[in-house]
Amino acid sequence: MAYWFLRSEPDVYGWLHLVRDGGTEWDGIRNYTARNFLKDMSVGDRAIFYHSNTEKACVGVMEVTRTWRPDGEKGEWASVAVEPIAPLKHHVTLAEMKAEPRLAKLEVLRQSRLSVTPVREDEWAVMMEMAEG
Repeated sequence: MAYWFLRSEPDVYGWLHLVRDGGTEWDGIRNYTARNFLKDMSVGDRAIFYHSNTEKACVGVMEVTRTWRPDGEKGEWASVAVEPIAPLKHHVTLAEMKAEPRLAKLEVLRQSRLSVTPVREDEWAVMMEMAEG
């Protein structure tokens, strides 16, 4: 199983939308690096749902339920299907992630403009520990 970090603006499509819908197509990604990360995902992988812009916090855990398929008019992009697993007990903020030395190499902190990034297994464990409050 691999781990991922997926960002979305909560007023556009947030955690509560995902829970209400029971799952969604994670599409509309228009960055080549992020697209390639989507293509690397497998069924059963886990992802942190991060609210960008306003809240700037990790709010839930999702599961990849279908591998990538072409997205966009010409099919040059990619999308995956995800479903909600559980909300995080404590929303882990961007400031908390930046302050945690064990997350110093977290890709989303190093490539902050990407909406899809991988998370290493040890980083995932730290994030889940932080989410317990």
